[in-house]
Amino acid sequence: MGTLRDLQFALQLKIEELRQRDSLIDELELELDTKDDLIRQLQTELDRYQTSHNAPGGVQVNSRVVRHEPPQRTKRQAISAEPTALDPAQLAHVTLTNYSKSEESRELIHRALLENEFMKHLEQGQIQTIVDCMHPTRLARGCCVIQEGDDGSLVYVLEEGKVEVTKGGQKLCTIDPGKVFGELAILYNCTRTATVTALTDIKLWAIDRQGFQTIMMRTGLIKHSQYMEFLRSVPSFQSLPEDVLSKVADVLEETHYSEGDYIIRQGATGDTFFIISEGQVKVTQQKSSNEEPEFLTTLSRGDWFGEQALKGEDVRTANVTAVGGVTCLVVDRELEAEAVFFSNVSLNDFHVICTLGIGGFSRVELVQLKSDTSRSFAMKVLKKRHILDTSQQGHILSERRIMMDAHGPFTVRLYRTFRDSKYLYMLQEACLGGELWTLLSARGSFEDGTTRFYTGCVVEALAFLHVRGIIYRDLKPENIILDQRGYAKLVDFGFAKKVGLGQKTWTFCGTPEYVAPEIILNKGHDISADCWSLGILIYELLSGSPPFSGSDPMNTYNIILRGIDMVEFPKKISKSAANLIKRLCRDNPSERVGNQKNGVKDIQKHKWFEGFNWEGLRQTTLAPPFTPTVEGPLDTRNFDCFPDDSEAPPPDEESGWDLEF
Repeated sequence: MGTLRDLQFALQLKIEELRQRDSLIDELELELDTKDDLIRQLQTELDRYQTSHNAPGGVQVNSRVVRHEPPQRTKRQAISAEPTALDPAQLAHVTLTNYSKSEESRELIHRALLENEFMKHLEQGQIQTIVDCMHPTRLARGCCVIQEGDDGSLVYVLEEGKVEVTKGGQKLCTIDPGKVFGELAILYNCTRTATVTALTDIKLWAIDRQGFQTIMMRTGLIKHSQYMEFLRSVPSFQSLPEDVLSKVADVLEETHYSEGDYIIRQGATGDTFFIISEGQVKVTQQKSSNEEPEFLTTLSRGDWFGEQALKGEDVRTANVTAVGGVTCLVVDRELEAEAVFFSNVSLNDFHVICTLGIGGFSRVELVQLKSDTSRSFAMKVLKKRHILDTSQQGHILSERRIMMDAHGPFTVRLYRTFRDSKYLYMLQEACLGGELWTLLSARGSFEDGTTRFYTGCVVEALAFLHVRGIIYRDLKPENIILDQRGYAKLVDFGFAKKVGLGQKTWTFCGTPEYVAPEIILNKGHDISADCWSLGILIYELLSGSPPFSGSDPMNTYNIILRGIDMVEFPKKISKSAANLIKRLCRDNPSERVGNQKNGVKDIQKHKWFEGFNWEGLRQTTLAPPFTPTVEGPLDTRNFDCFPDDSEAPPPDEESGWDLEF
């Protein structure tokens, strides 16, 4: 087995490789920004020309014409421009400052963080590093710790004394030692919503937003790199390509054991493979039932056991027990088998059945696995030339990275990507229940119960993405698809972006009727933009059309900036639904429900969702309002008909753009 020094050296090599790859992505995104600036200038000139000539129908891209009669529903395409992303590899070289603390102080901070609704979801290693990096502050009685309306970047843990919280001069509460306050400031840059004043002399521990975000992003990068190195040391995984190894690393789970715990019992069945990340285990074997177990060996950090389970031989042949505290990385056989399967398939292993949908510069084909006709997939096909011409390289790379990493029950899965001289291919989960947009078009609008179910699916999807620092940014019925059970999933992550917890991103992104005002005004946006879009979605599902709609994009943006309070809600939208919509669509992002201290829990506890079975939704035991008819893996009755792609075969030459696809 390799030494710890070898592991550290390999980790540094991996970090350097990631830095070089991210540098290339940055260059591509810079090129994207430049071309998007030109596109915006040309679009402005075009808008001005069409307005002066009273062009009928306004701008065609992403627009919707206002009519008194019910409009004919047409699919909307999003438009976007993206700034240069921060290079996460640079975080590996940032030096974090540790501040000395007594054992009592460390325990108090640690306990306070674990009791906090937000902080308790962090990993133990991240919490420990935050404890190390918090610095001390002392203030006298009467001093202001936080002033309402000021910009804030610090989160505090109170160790000694007492503070009072007021808002608009009215007392809200007092805070005693051992509590966290001000945590909103480490998620994003916003003004303080209340004033905190010292009632006595106080001692505080604090950490700023930049330090917190550095810890979160760096620990994730280092942990993933370590997992990759562990996997590379295991023979069963050595033949897998890097992207598949990365996928397996993402699904590794940490399991902790105490002294004497049995990790594996001889004779038992199991489908789990273990890699030791901390501690030691003892391996023993009992040759007959009336004999004592015989000691075989001791395994330690970097060693593995249970590999026969990956091959299907799941009767354990030895005992493995913990010697002291032990932490193992666990891989399930089903996940590993899936990774191996998709790493070995090629484009030639699939047969194209028909076209499920056509987008701006892509089409989605239903494909069937030749070796197993019971399995079908959705193959998204993108033209390299079109991607280059519209400078969408950055978005395609981002879409791939995010979909390979984020495997949630309410998001469509990406299994594998391919490329040839002319096209990029994305092999995805096939959801044959059809698009929610199609169902909404047929019915005109949904009643409360139906809308609640589909909104619940979307809330779960957004919660899954947001906790990983991912903004979706293109929520609309066109991007919600139903599986064969009738459950809704988000699809098309072309404009999603991983910005990290509390980070913001700039420049326009989204579909005009759904974009938040801070995007229009280029103030920078974060996950709160998805909360705004969720409010727009609920309104559209209940009424049949979005609340903000103009004759052209610019007109739509101006209507959005007037605010949700200027919208006259139709009677079919209940008061409780209207209240939720208005709270989601607050002009100030920090005031939006779903973007406050309790996150999506505030949405789930809203009166409109009263009595809704969230656990049944997560366990898929809740009956959907509509169950699509799907009679097999090739049943496409729930999709519109599209002509076949009749283009000539691709030429025998490369397009000049070679992605890591």
